[in-house]
Amino acid sequence: MVRWITLFCALLLGAFQAHAAPPSDRILLVVSSHGRDDGRTQPGFEMDELSQAWLTFRANGLAVDIASPAGGAVVADAHDPAKPYNAAFAADPEAQRKLAATLPLSTAMAGQYAAIMVIGGKGAMFDLPFSQVLQSLLVEVEARGGVAAAVCHGPAVFARIRNADGSHWIGGRQVTGFADEEEAMFGKQWVPHFPFLLESELRRLGARFSDAPIMLPHVVTDGRIITGQNPFSVAAASDAVVAALGRQPVPRTPWADERSLGLVARAIAGDTAPLAAALAAGGAETDVPLVAIWGYYRALQAKRDPAMLAPALTVMELAQPHFPEPQLDAAIAEARATLAAPCRRPEGQSGDLPTCDEADAS
Repeated sequence: MVRWITLFCALLLGAFQAHAAPPSDRILLVVSSHGRDDGRTQPGFEMDELSQAWLTFRANGLAVDIASPAGGAVVADAHDPAKPYNAAFAADPEAQRKLAATLPLSTAMAGQYAAIMVIGGKGAMFDLPFSQVLQSLLVEVEARGGVAAAVCHGPAVFARIRNADGSHWIGGRQVTGFADEEEAMFGKQWVPHFPFLLESELRRLGARFSDAPIMLPHVVTDGRIITGQNPFSVAAASDAVVAALGRQPVPRTPWADERSLGLVARAIAGDTAPLAAALAAGGAETDVPLVAIWGYYRALQAKRDPAMLAPALTVMELAQPHFPEPQLDAAIAEARATLAAPCRRPEGQSGDLPTCDEADAS
C-alpha cells in the first residue's frame, strides 16, 4: 500500500510540475499528425522548424508543450539530424519526451498558453486547416491578448477560421507563409493533392499577403498575429512572439543557414560586401552551399527575366570561388549569356529580334 501511495504522489507531483508554469509563461507548438514513413508516403511536419522554435522559446525561459490533432507519436519529414538545431533538440530529454507523446488538441487547452505557434511542413496542409479545435484555440488566444503564430505551411489553418458573423477571420490581416513561387519550385510532389495553395487562398480570402524571394527570411507581425514565410524564418518569428509577449528576446547567434540567407537578402538589395566577406571567411557560421543553391534556384526561376536573373547571377558569382561545382559554373555561364542576349528590341525600334517572352516560347 505504501508503495502505491508513493507512486501516486510521484505521478501527481510530475503532473503538477508539468503544468506549474503560469499561462503567461507557456507556449504551445502544434504539429501535423498526417506524416507517414518519413514523409515519403504522406507528408508530415518540418523538424527544422519545430527544433528552432523549441530552442528559441526555451532559451527565453518559456515552458513549451507540443500538441497535434491526434496526439501521441508524430512523424516528421526526412531531415538532416546533424544540423545544429536538430542535434540540440535531439539531445534535449524533455523535447524528446514531449515529441514522442504529443498532447491531443483539446478545447480544455484554452486559457493555458500565452502563445500558440503552428509549425509547418506539407502535412500541415492536410489536417491542420480542418481542426476546429485548433481554430477555436487560435481565436481564443488572440482574443485574450495572447499570440497566434504560424510558420511556413502553418498559416493554412487561418484559411478556415470564420468570425461569428461568418466573415473570414484572416480578412484584412497582414500575413505571410510558404509562397506560391516556393511551392512551384519545391512542392511538386504534394501540391497536386493540397486542398488549396496557401498564398492564393489567403489572398482570395482578403488577407494582405507579402513574401520575400524564395527561401529568404521574412516575418510579418499584425497585432497579435505573427507569421513566418519558410523554415529560414522560424527563429526570427519565434523572437517576434517573445517580443509580442512583452519580453526582450535573449541575444542569439543566428543559425548558419538563417544568417547566410539573410546576407543573400542584403546582397540582392545592393549590399554585397557582407556576403562576400562571410564567404571569404568561411567557417561554420556561413553555409556556402546554401548560398550557391539559392542563386542557382533563383536563376532557374527567373528564366529570362533580367530583374530576377541579375541578382541571382550576382549571388552565384560571389559563391563560385568558394564552391567549385560544374553545375554552378554552367548556370553562371547560361545566366551571363541570357543577360547579354539582345532578345528585346529597344522601345520605338522595329526589327526581327524576338522579345524575351517570344524566345522562351520558341
